[in-house]
Amino acid sequence: MLGSSTGMTGREMVADAAKEIQMTLSTPTAMPSHDSTVDKKNITRLIVATSVGNALEWYDISVYAYFAVYLSRAFFPANDPTTSLLLTFGSFGLSFLIRPIGGVVLGAYADRHGRKASLMLSIVLMTFGTLVLALMPTFETIGILAPITVMLARLVQGFSAGGEFGSSTAFLVEHMPERRGFVASWQFASQGVSGLLGAGFGALLTSLMSPEDLQSWGWRLPFLFGVLIGPVGIYIRNHVDDATPPPAAKQESPVREVFARQMLPTILAIGALAVSTAVNYLIVYMPTYVVKTLNLEPSVGFIAAFAAQTAVALLAPIAGFVSDKIGRTTHMILFALLLLVSIFPAFLLLTGKPTPVIILLGVLWLGVLKSLYYGPLAALMSELFPPATRATGLGLSYNIGVTLFGGMGPAIMTWMGGFALIGELAPGYYLTAVCILSLGALFTIRRMRLA
Repeated sequence: MLGSSTGMTGREMVADAAKEIQMTLSTPTAMPSHDSTVDKKNITRLIVATSVGNALEWYDISVYAYFAVYLSRAFFPANDPTTSLLLTFGSFGLSFLIRPIGGVVLGAYADRHGRKASLMLSIVLMTFGTLVLALMPTFETIGILAPITVMLARLVQGFSAGGEFGSSTAFLVEHMPERRGFVASWQFASQGVSGLLGAGFGALLTSLMSPEDLQSWGWRLPFLFGVLIGPVGIYIRNHVDDATPPPAAKQESPVREVFARQMLPTILAIGALAVSTAVNYLIVYMPTYVVKTLNLEPSVGFIAAFAAQTAVALLAPIAGFVSDKIGRTTHMILFALLLLVSIFPAFLLLTGKPTPVIILLGVLWLGVLKSLYYGPLAALMSELFPPATRATGLGLSYNIGVTLFGGMGPAIMTWMGGFALIGELAPGYYLTAVCILSLGALFTIRRMRLA
């Protein structure tokens, strides 16, 4: 176990952790007992079964953020539109505060009782939360109960989403350990598909509906569509099996194991995730940024987000496949460096010449770089944890990272934009700082692997 000797010095603990991470990275997990022909035959069903819940999670997140302007008026009315929007994004960020709890609870449940059991529970909770949001009466109809219930629904979604990534990623990499990068990349490709659907709804509805109808009832349509995804995912997940059975004997608590001995890989996983989740939420934030900061039509932001999410859906699996050949850190450091040198020029261009074409090209470029960085990330994170605590470790690190650098991102960027010296360039400053953090984590992982 990582750092298992309680009498170790700090340097010895780091060295011990380095050796264990290196062993995990270089040694494939044991193959499932069924033959490889069956694996290849069923891999599509496995990817769909795991990705559909992840897609629903990110579809709900993206739709909530894309339609934040309309939700703020429906559930969080205030005299000042900025205050109303901050309350909406505050509710958006609030759901992320419970995600680490969901990651730990459902991750430990997956490590104890099997990945499938946790995946079934998370998708049922997620679907319920989406249904509540789709049908919730507005503040004008039921008063303060509306925003309170919306926040509770978001908390249910946050808890279920917290356990989704760890369990589904562990499920995938344990079915095909020799192709971890490729199969795990579908976790993020599915996020691209769901973001694409959310942005597509935004572009379609803002083009076809009047602002009055969209504010009155049109914003509910994307949420109702999300409710339909749930039963499909439940049915598919019920017809797949774990690669390996849950442990027969009672084992040490996965949560205690992660907190006591695996905090170094947890911190490194959070750092590696930071820039990708920050860019992802920038794309989600783009329709609001375009309206509130650049004073353009909302359809401009939706089309740019649609293009960027298309890149994620198409390029993430390619990046995952390449990382199986050349190594995770080699691939990811390259694209993190490209992101670092691209972020500020992109926002200088966006704010200096905010035309629809410039916005589309700038956001698409960031989306392409994010996709190529994103692809190997799930596999890299899974390789930092041993199988016995993999779902717990992944759930904790992923959700802390998404909460700190993603979920609170739109609120932080909105707040930073209020400072005169930062203004329109707030997203550029924010992403540059986060990118430097991720590069530090990747170089540390790379150094430890070579130690």
